[in-house]
Amino acid sequence: MAKQFDALSDALIRFIDAQHMFFVGSAAPEGRVNISPKGMDSLRVLSLNRIVWRNLTGSGNETAGHLAQINRMTLMWCGFETKPMILRCYGSAKTLHPRDTEFDALNALFPASPGARQIYDVAVDLVQTSCGYAVPFMEHKGERDVLSKWADDRGAEGISDYWETRNQTTIDGAPTHILAQGSD
Repeated sequence: MAKQFDALSDALIRFIDAQHMFFVGSAAPEGRVNISPKGMDSLRVLSLNRIVWRNLTGSGNETAGHLAQINRMTLMWCGFETKPMILRCYGSAKTLHPRDTEFDALNALFPASPGARQIYDVAVDLVQTSCGYAVPFMEHKGERDVLSKWADDRGAEGISDYWETRNQTTIDGAPTHILAQGSD
Protein backbone atom coordinates (compact mmCIF):
# COMPACT_ATOMS: atom_id res chain seq x y z
CA MET A 1 0.00 0.00 0.00
CA ALA A 2 2.97 2.36 0.37
CA LYS A 3 3.65 4.79 -2.47
CA GLN A 4 6.91 6.63 -3.05
CA PHE A 5 7.54 9.97 -4.75
CA ASP A 6 10.53 12.18 -5.54
CA ALA A 7 8.82 15.25 -4.09
CA LEU A 8 5.78 16.50 -2.23
CA SER A 9 2.61 17.31 -4.15
CA ASP A 10 0.14 20.10 -3.46
CA ALA A 11 -2.22 17.53 -1.91
CA LEU A 12 0.50 16.25 0.44
CA ILE A 13 1.41 19.79 1.44
CA ARG A 14 -2.25 20.42 2.32
CA PHE A 15 -2.16 17.22 4.42
CA ILE A 16 0.95 18.49 6.26
CA ASP A 17 -0.67 21.90 6.83
CA ALA A 18 -3.73 20.22 8.38
CA GLN A 19 -1.70 18.27 10.98
CA HIS A 20 -1.14 19.63 14.47
CA MET A 21 2.00 17.62 15.13
CA PHE A 22 4.77 15.76 13.38
CA PHE A 23 7.57 13.44 14.40
CA VAL A 24 11.30 13.78 13.76
CA GLY A 25 13.58 10.75 13.53
CA SER A 26 17.38 10.88 13.62
CA ALA A 27 20.22 8.55 14.56
CA ALA A 28 23.98 8.65 14.79
CA PRO A 29 26.02 5.81 13.26
CA GLU A 30 26.17 4.27 16.76
CA GLY A 31 23.93 4.65 19.78
CA ARG A 32 20.28 5.37 20.26
CA VAL A 33 17.70 6.31 17.65
CA ASN A 34 15.72 9.43 18.53
CA ILE A 35 12.07 9.98 17.63
CA SER A 36 10.59 13.22 18.87
CA PRO A 37 7.09 14.71 18.57
CA LYS A 38 6.89 18.35 17.49
CA GLY A 39 4.10 20.90 17.40
CA MET A 40 3.59 24.59 18.26
CA ASP A 41 3.53 26.02 14.71
CA SER A 42 7.13 24.98 14.11
CA LEU A 43 7.18 23.75 10.49
CA ARG A 44 7.01 25.36 7.05
CA VAL A 45 7.03 23.71 3.63
CA LEU A 46 9.09 26.05 1.44
CA SER A 47 8.99 24.00 -1.76
CA LEU A 48 8.20 20.51 -3.00
CA ASN A 49 11.59 19.30 -1.71
CA ARG A 50 12.35 21.74 1.11
CA ILE A 51 10.94 21.87 4.62
CA VAL A 52 12.17 23.94 7.54
CA TRP A 53 11.27 23.32 11.14
CA ARG A 54 12.24 25.25 14.24
CA ASN A 55 13.45 23.37 17.27
CA LEU A 56 12.63 24.98 20.59
CA THR A 57 14.76 24.55 23.69
CA GLY A 58 13.86 21.37 25.54
CA SER A 59 15.23 18.62 27.69
CA GLY A 60 17.23 16.89 24.95
CA ASN A 61 19.15 18.00 21.90
CA GLU A 62 19.54 14.70 20.07
CA THR A 63 18.81 15.83 16.52
CA ALA A 64 21.66 18.36 16.45
CA GLY A 65 24.14 15.81 17.79
CA HIS A 66 23.00 13.14 15.35
CA LEU A 67 23.14 15.41 12.30
CA ALA A 68 26.66 16.51 13.23
CA GLN A 69 27.69 12.86 12.82
CA ILE A 70 25.55 11.70 9.90
CA ASN A 71 23.26 13.91 7.89
CA ARG A 72 19.96 12.09 7.63
CA MET A 73 16.51 12.88 8.95
CA THR A 74 12.98 11.55 8.66
CA LEU A 75 9.86 13.64 9.24
CA MET A 76 6.53 11.85 9.76
CA TRP A 77 2.90 12.93 10.00
CA CYS A 78 -0.13 10.81 10.90
CA GLY A 79 -3.70 11.61 9.97
CA PHE A 80 -5.27 11.44 13.43
CA GLU A 81 -8.43 13.45 12.71
CA THR A 82 -9.65 12.71 9.22
CA LYS A 83 -7.87 10.99 6.35
CA PRO A 84 -6.12 7.76 7.41
CA MET A 85 -2.60 8.34 6.10
CA ILE A 86 1.00 8.25 7.24
CA LEU A 87 3.39 10.54 5.39
CA ARG A 88 7.17 10.33 5.69
CA CYS A 89 9.74 12.68 4.19
CA TYR A 90 13.29 11.36 4.08
CA GLY A 91 16.31 13.50 3.47
CA SER A 92 19.22 15.46 4.84
CA ALA A 93 19.20 18.64 6.87
CA LYS A 94 21.32 21.65 7.58
CA THR A 95 21.42 22.64 11.25
CA LEU A 96 21.21 26.38 11.81
CA HIS A 97 21.88 27.92 15.23
CA PRO A 98 20.99 31.49 16.26
CA ARG A 99 24.64 32.47 15.57
CA ASP A 100 24.35 31.44 11.89
CA THR A 101 23.60 34.11 9.28
CA GLU A 102 20.67 32.20 7.74
CA PHE A 103 18.94 31.64 11.09
CA ASP A 104 17.19 35.02 11.47
CA ALA A 105 15.49 34.97 8.07
CA LEU A 106 14.10 31.47 8.62
CA ASN A 107 13.24 32.13 12.26
CA ALA A 108 11.12 35.08 11.09
CA LEU A 109 8.77 32.56 9.44
CA PHE A 110 7.62 31.47 12.92
CA PRO A 111 6.04 33.18 15.94
CA ALA A 112 8.64 34.87 18.17
CA SER A 113 10.13 32.66 20.89
CA PRO A 114 13.12 33.18 23.19
CA GLY A 115 13.52 29.38 23.20
CA ALA A 116 14.35 29.06 19.48
CA ARG A 117 17.37 26.74 19.56
CA GLN A 118 17.91 25.51 16.00
CA ILE A 119 16.26 25.56 12.64
CA TYR A 120 16.59 22.49 10.46
CA ASP A 121 16.55 23.12 6.73
CA VAL A 122 15.53 19.76 5.30
CA ALA A 123 16.28 18.69 1.73
CA VAL A 124 13.68 16.01 0.96
CA ASP A 125 14.85 13.26 -1.41
CA LEU A 126 12.09 10.68 -0.88
CA VAL A 127 8.43 11.02 0.07
CA GLN A 128 6.41 7.98 1.11
CA THR A 129 2.75 7.61 1.94
CA SER A 130 1.14 4.59 3.56
CA CYS A 131 -2.40 3.76 4.60
CA GLY A 132 -2.50 4.75 8.28
CA TYR A 133 -5.48 2.43 8.82
CA ALA A 134 -4.20 1.48 12.30
CA VAL A 135 -3.69 5.10 13.40
CA PRO A 136 -6.42 5.97 15.93
CA PHE A 137 -8.76 8.93 15.68
CA MET A 138 -7.66 11.63 18.08
CA GLU A 139 -9.22 15.02 18.71
CA HIS A 140 -7.00 18.09 18.82
CA LYS A 141 -7.94 20.27 21.79
CA GLY A 142 -5.28 22.95 21.37
CA GLU A 143 -1.64 23.73 21.93
CA ARG A 144 0.00 23.49 25.32
CA ASP A 145 1.56 26.74 26.51
CA VAL A 146 3.93 25.17 29.06
CA LEU A 147 7.10 25.32 26.93
CA SER A 148 6.40 28.90 25.82
CA LYS A 149 5.86 30.05 29.42
CA TRP A 150 8.98 28.16 30.53
CA ALA A 151 11.12 29.95 27.91
CA ASP A 152 9.53 33.36 28.58
CA ASP A 153 10.17 32.99 32.33
CA ARG A 154 13.86 32.22 31.74
CA GLY A 155 14.55 34.84 29.09
CA ALA A 156 17.60 34.87 26.84
CA GLU A 157 20.17 34.55 29.65
CA GLY A 158 18.34 31.67 31.33
CA ILE A 159 17.96 29.85 28.00
CA SER A 160 21.69 30.30 27.30
CA ASP A 161 22.51 28.86 30.75
CA TYR A 162 20.21 25.91 30.04
CA TRP A 163 21.97 25.23 26.74
CA GLU A 164 25.32 25.28 28.53
CA THR A 165 24.30 22.93 31.33
CA ARG A 166 21.80 20.62 29.61
CA ASN A 167 21.98 20.76 25.80
CA GLN A 168 25.66 20.37 24.87
CA THR A 169 25.66 16.60 24.39
CA THR A 170 23.29 13.87 23.30
CA ILE A 171 22.29 11.12 25.73
CA ASP A 172 25.10 9.07 24.16
CA GLY A 173 27.64 11.87 24.83
CA ALA A 174 28.03 13.29 21.32
CA PRO A 175 28.46 17.08 20.99
CA THR A 176 25.44 19.06 19.75
CA HIS A 177 27.38 22.25 18.90
CA ILE A 178 24.71 24.37 20.57
CA LEU A 179 27.40 26.81 21.68
CA ALA A 180 29.91 28.44 19.36
CA GLN A 181 32.65 26.09 18.12
CA GLY A 182 35.25 27.35 20.59
CA SER A 183 32.87 26.73 23.52
CA ASP A 184 31.90 23.10 22.84
